[in-house]
Amino acid sequence: MKDKLAKGVVWLGGAKVLVNLLALSSALVLARLLTPEDFGLVAIATTLLAIVSAMSELSLAAALIHHKDPTDAHFHTAWTLNALRAILIGGLFCASAPFVASFYKDDRLLVVIVVLGLSVVLSGFGNPKVVVRTRNLEFWQEFVVTVAQKLSGFVISVALAVIYKSYWALLGGTLASQVTGVLVSYLIYPYRPRFAVKHIKELWSFSIWLTLGQAISTLNWKLDHLLVGVYLGPQALGTYTVGDNLAGMPTRETTGPIRQALFPGFRTVAHNEMQLRRAYLRAQALISAIALPAGFCCAVLAKPLVLLVLGPKWLNSVLVVQVLACVFALQTMSSTVQPLALAKGETQLLFKRDLFNFCLRVPIIVAGMLLGGLSGIIYARMVSSLIGNTIEMRLVKRLIGLPLLQQLRNSMRSLVSVLVMSLCLLAAMRIDWAHTGWAAEVLWLVGMIGAGLAVYLASHFALWFAAARPIGPETDLMHMVGKILTKLSIRSGERRME
Repeated sequence: MKDKLAKGVVWLGGAKVLVNLLALSSALVLARLLTPEDFGLVAIATTLLAIVSAMSELSLAAALIHHKDPTDAHFHTAWTLNALRAILIGGLFCASAPFVASFYKDDRLLVVIVVLGLSVVLSGFGNPKVVVRTRNLEFWQEFVVTVAQKLSGFVISVALAVIYKSYWALLGGTLASQVTGVLVSYLIYPYRPRFAVKHIKELWSFSIWLTLGQAISTLNWKLDHLLVGVYLGPQALGTYTVGDNLAGMPTRETTGPIRQALFPGFRTVAHNEMQLRRAYLRAQALISAIALPAGFCCAVLAKPLVLLVLGPKWLNSVLVVQVLACVFALQTMSSTVQPLALAKGETQLLFKRDLFNFCLRVPIIVAGMLLGGLSGIIYARMVSSLIGNTIEMRLVKRLIGLPLLQQLRNSMRSLVSVLVMSLCLLAAMRIDWAHTGWAAEVLWLVGMIGAGLAVYLASHFALWFAAARPIGPETDLMHMVGKILTKLSIRSGERRME
């Protein structure tokens, strides 16, 4: 299982690397050709769509992965439900276009909402049988689908941005991505869908709590976007949305491959409490060790990063990136509770968590906006996130009996090392470095990131040796490096033999 998961992480990691390169290239182009108002206009519609979609999310992929032995009839049922849901949600969303445009007093939202509604309809016809490979801990198909979607969306959005310089670039990219995802899913795993409703009750019994939890969670995490859009306008929403995405990118993309493989991985050892606990601790420590330096490095270097990637007109998003990059990084210390609970079939517990977080977070966010506007919302998210982390850790204790202090100790070397790294970067930024021009700015930023990473690794391994080299992320890193060096030496020897 360990080798399969390692290969899966490599595939998913490769996809993330390519997706990040495309996302960065897209940001460099679109942020300069479009305005914050363009991004904000589309963000109004996508926020509403995310909430509406979450209210009817069926979570059938998770149900099929968790099922002991799904048959073709199960997959036909899943396809039917997904298609019917997509048609219903897409149609209702398109029908709501006049009312939304009237509420926001912006006729452009008519077209935006109709196009996004069509994208929802398209997404519902994907191939549900690709999860067969995920059940078998094969993840190369995720690489193909993700990269193909991002590449098509990148090409279309950039082309439209160059031609029209309007929000149509964002809409065209979204449509292209959805169409590509559906087509590629059938190329990866041949499947001829049929209309079937035989196993609705069986699939629904697992996914019902996930559906309810997803609805609450999405409303919870999109509430701030709704507030900004309604009370502060499209331009402020565009600044907030782009800053939010940039802040989350380092953490999300560096740890995504690992987190994506955890549910099927935990599922294989869910029957053995001791193995599951060890697997959780290893995964949680590894994710924190990767996410913390990525997030805090982004926060410390937020201003030069925004200027380089987005340009001067996006300077108002610097505070968003500085605060939320730290928030996203710290959240990873408890983010593995989701796949853990899914592996144990505790979907009702996840719903209760999401409902509690919603009741806690909403008043904090509203109070933050009333007291401080956009900056108040940002700091309110930080406060609610710290409280949420504690709740997640208590869930872990309930699921596998790990005390909170043990969970914190599991990431302590990473926390100390990232603090040392951040202090060193802040000190280095106070030096007046002589660099002018885009190329020099890139080299300076890359040098700062490299220096920060070097300090982080040096501190991490120093603490590891001081602790008598316990099993942890350092062990996994050395094992991975050793395997790579062994393969390279074997290939080198084979070439000399030839």
